[in-house]
Amino acid sequence: MNTLLTNEKQAQIAERFDLDSPAVRIEPFGTGHINETLLVTTQKNTRYILQRISPLLTKDVDGLMKNIRAVTDFLETRISDPRGVMRLIPTKDGHSYAADPSGNWRVYAYIENSVCLLPPQDETVFCKSGIAFGHFVDLLKDFPAETLLETIPDFHNTPFRFRQFHDALREDRAGRKKEVRKEIEFLLAREKKAGRLQHLRDAGELPVRVTHNDTKLDNILFDRETLEPLCVIDLDTVMPGLVHYDFGDSIRSGAATAPEDEKDLDKVALNLHLFEIYREGFLKACPSLTLLETELLPAGAWTITVEQGARFLTDYLNGDPYYHTAYPDHNLVRCRTQLKLVSDMEKHPEIFGF
Repeated sequence: MNTLLTNEKQAQIAERFDLDSPAVRIEPFGTGHINETLLVTTQKNTRYILQRISPLLTKDVDGLMKNIRAVTDFLETRISDPRGVMRLIPTKDGHSYAADPSGNWRVYAYIENSVCLLPPQDETVFCKSGIAFGHFVDLLKDFPAETLLETIPDFHNTPFRFRQFHDALREDRAGRKKEVRKEIEFLLAREKKAGRLQHLRDAGELPVRVTHNDTKLDNILFDRETLEPLCVIDLDTVMPGLVHYDFGDSIRSGAATAPEDEKDLDKVALNLHLFEIYREGFLKACPSLTLLETELLPAGAWTITVEQGARFLTDYLNGDPYYHTAYPDHNLVRCRTQLKLVSDMEKHPEIFGF
């Protein structure tokens, strides 16, 4: 979303926050597609991130910002490097965001001498991303996850996602069901197994933790000089969940040999080497996992890939109302890459069998 605000209006919004001095320069920043992000430089040459919160995230902005405030305050007590945690700058009247007719705005301290390594420079970066996300989970092991708002209810509730899939099959709003019999049968054959993690959560056998829920490489900042991970960012989806979905989503997106909209399925497979080095980094950084959590990490990768395939096919059957598409079969292409990735995982039952 391109900003429609005048420079004067941007400055007025920035003025509502407790910056160290007045803003002298405000400019677009980053490549994100959800929140509108601006870089603010003040008279004292201090930099801040000014961000308009997308209404697509949640209707409960208060709850969203309470989650972020609680988690970042907790992390600040456990991280010695101030660059290791996103630091919210309050408004001058002490609030975590400012409501305005143009939207809801927040400010973070800018993390200096940091860089996003996307695309990854080499496989060690992917391993380091496992360390970063594992460390994030481990740092929050003592945080009471149940106190956080579930900003996107049932976000990674796989049985719920299959219920949505069944609704789409029954309604067949776009008249596409007859075209995708093979994909439907593939998913239905795996529905029961895909619900196992949720059932273990419901039974109390897997602990509910603070999870990030968007564990892609561009949500990590690295030190510009050492290239060591500094900080996990984009905390809008932080909420209670299972560690397996955080681990699994990194594998689904980062250890695949092709992007999720690759039409040539011969190019789609799981890079087992990347899987192993990510798992090694994640486990090294997160020693607080239980034995069962550790054993079922590969199940998280398999499960979330099945779940994402079902979500893409659900959207395709419904006429593509949720995911942005560039062409009519885009969601079907995405679904097929996920199912091919699942098939490739299933060639290694010694790892992904559960």
